[in-house]
Amino acid sequence: MTTIAFIGLGNMGIGMATNLAAAGHEVRALDLSAEAVARAVEAGCIAAKNAKDAVEPAEVVVTMLPAGAHVKMVYGGEDGVFEYAAKGTLMIDCSTIDVASARKVIGSAVHKGFDMIDAPVSGGVGGAAAGTLTFMCGGTDGAYNRAKPFLDIMGKNVFHAGDAGNGQAAKICNNMLLGIHMIGTCEAFNLAEKLGLDAQTFYDISSTASGQNWSMTSYCPAPGPVESAPSNRDYQPGFTAAMMLKDLRLAQDAAKSAKAETPLGKHSQDLYAQMEAAQKDGLDFSGIMKLINGSL
Repeated sequence: MTTIAFIGLGNMGIGMATNLAAAGHEVRALDLSAEAVARAVEAGCIAAKNAKDAVEPAEVVVTMLPAGAHVKMVYGGEDGVFEYAAKGTLMIDCSTIDVASARKVIGSAVHKGFDMIDAPVSGGVGGAAAGTLTFMCGGTDGAYNRAKPFLDIMGKNVFHAGDAGNGQAAKICNNMLLGIHMIGTCEAFNLAEKLGLDAQTFYDISSTASGQNWSMTSYCPAPGPVESAPSNRDYQPGFTAAMMLKDLRLAQDAAKSAKAETPLGKHSQDLYAQMEAAQKDGLDFSGIMKLINGSL
């Protein structure tokens, strides 16, 4: 049994912490939300009173936080993880943040004698609950090898992408591609309908032809063809449009920094920003279909 401090019990973090506890580890759960902590305790975790109570006894610290500013504060701020962790503690940040912040925090951790990786995830709330997430990891071989047994509990696919920050690079590039695919898939289904081709017929054809992609066959944005897709639940979210927009903005920031041309990524960001402006970004990201077909 390993003592793990788990900080950040949102929609993703709660499932991840629960799976670590179910595997027999002592998980000391911490979140600003008392309700979230209570849910974690019901699932077998221990409520931590504060950062010191969570981190001091821990051999491993896992964080799942909203943005780079939160990660920098939780680790390096006053009353932060670095202040209370024992030397040699393993730190795993599963947040999706900008590459520069990830590299800065990991650099500080290494300087202070800690092993740390960035390990953003793909797979949504369902994957977090089921323990089937994909982890994209950046950091030294040693830190990654220490982290992998814990990531294997929370996920199905675990990849080492290279140096610190490369996990974030892989995540934002993947999600930029996902956003582009989803918009293209929505446009194709919308055009097919306008031309008199029903969604199921177009799906049957395109899903076995060169237009096939994950956004079509696993997460179809047109109601009907894929029973489990959010499109058949009025786009109730698994992964919100707001979260997709966050990742697309991170991708555009990274593209500017790297001087990389990403015109489709930029256009995708602009379209998801229209959902935000319409206050519909709480829908699933496949709900961009409603913007494309004019029903938003």
